[in-house]
Amino acid sequence: MIPVLNRTKQYLKSRNYHYEKSYIRPLMTPESVYVFKFGRNALNNRVIIRYSHTWTGRQRINEIDLRLHKQKHPRIFKTESDLLAYLESHLPQREQREDEKD
Repeated sequence: MIPVLNRTKQYLKSRNYHYEKSYIRPLMTPESVYVFKFGRNALNNRVIIRYSHTWTGRQRINEIDLRLHKQKHPRIFKTESDLLAYLESHLPQREQREDEKD
């Protein structure tokens, strides 16, 4: 488990989002992939973390891709702090739009 994502998990729990996590280990690349799906009613938002291991065994995050519901291109971040800043600015707006549609 990647301990860096604990802040993201706490942020989503505090806003009543449900999440599901899974690991993918690709055969042809040295990177491992951690898929994190989240949402209120349906798990329609996705964060993909590509990480590798250093020679000392630590996990190093190479890239964080975020794709919110119906976004055509993923948003790419280098750190979890950048991801959280983006979520704090965009999730409330998306919630308002979804509430207006219902």
